[in-house]
Amino acid sequence: MATLDVPGATLDFDVDGTEGPPVVALHGLTSSRRREALMGLDVADRVDGVRLLRYDARGHGLSTGRHEPGDYRWSALARDLAALLDHVFPGERVHGVGPSMGTGTLLHAAVAEPWRFATLTLMIPPTAWATRAAKATEYEWSSRLVESSGVRAFVAAADESPDPPAVAGRPHTMPDVAEDLVPTVLRGAAASDLPPRSAVADVELPTLVLAWTDDPAHPLETAEALVELIPSSRLVVASHPDDVALWPKEISTHVRAAT
Repeated sequence: MATLDVPGATLDFDVDGTEGPPVVALHGLTSSRRREALMGLDVADRVDGVRLLRYDARGHGLSTGRHEPGDYRWSALARDLAALLDHVFPGERVHGVGPSMGTGTLLHAAVAEPWRFATLTLMIPPTAWATRAAKATEYEWSSRLVESSGVRAFVAAADESPDPPAVAGRPHTMPDVAEDLVPTVLRGAAASDLPPRSAVADVELPTLVLAWTDDPAHPLETAEALVELIPSSRLVVASHPDDVALWPKEISTHVRAAT
C-alpha cells in the first residue's frame, strides 16, 4: 500500500498488476476497499489483465480527512481522484469504475477533464436531480442521529430497509469511517448531486451503467436517465445475485472494447 497527500487529507491506495490497461476502482459512501470486498461489490478486483488502482476516499477506510463537509462533496472528491491519477498513471487515459458516491465522483471528474478517461463504468447510480433533495434531508437526519445516539443507531436504522434483491443475503457491515467523522461525511453527501443534465449529455466517453432493481437509494430512474443523456452508453440491470456475479465480465468486455 502507498499514500498520497492532497489538501486536507492523505489518500491510501494500492496498485495491482503490471501489464494491461489502467483501471481505477472507487467505492460508495461510508465504505472502503475493505468494506466493498466484504459486501461483494469489489467487482473491478475480478477483472483480469489490468493495472488496477484502488483507493479509499478521504475520510474513509485508511485515508484521513478533516471535519469540513465541503471536503466530501463529489466535486471535491473528483479533484482528489485527478491528483491520484496524475500520481499513479501520469499522462494515461484510465478506465473508471465506481458505485454510488464513486459514480458521482467519476462523473464530476469526467465532466471537468474528459481527457483523463478511456471509459466509465457507473455502478448503482445514486439519487440525483429531482430525487436528490429528499435524500439530502435523509442524510442530514442521519447526521444528527449519529451525533445524538452514535453510529450503531444509524446502522440499525439503515438495516430496517430490505436489501435490493440483487444483493439479498449480503453481510451487514459497519461504516468504515471514524465515528466522529461520519456526520461530516454525510453532510458532504447531502450537499452533493450529479453534474447538471446538460453537462452529462456532453460526456462522449464509452459508458457502461450497471444498476439493480428495488433500491430507493440507487433508483433505476437515475441509471435510465444517464443512458438517455450519454450518447455512447449501455445499461445492464441486475435483479438477482447471479446477475451481479456477471458484472466483472461486463466490465472486462467494456474495457477491452475500448482498448
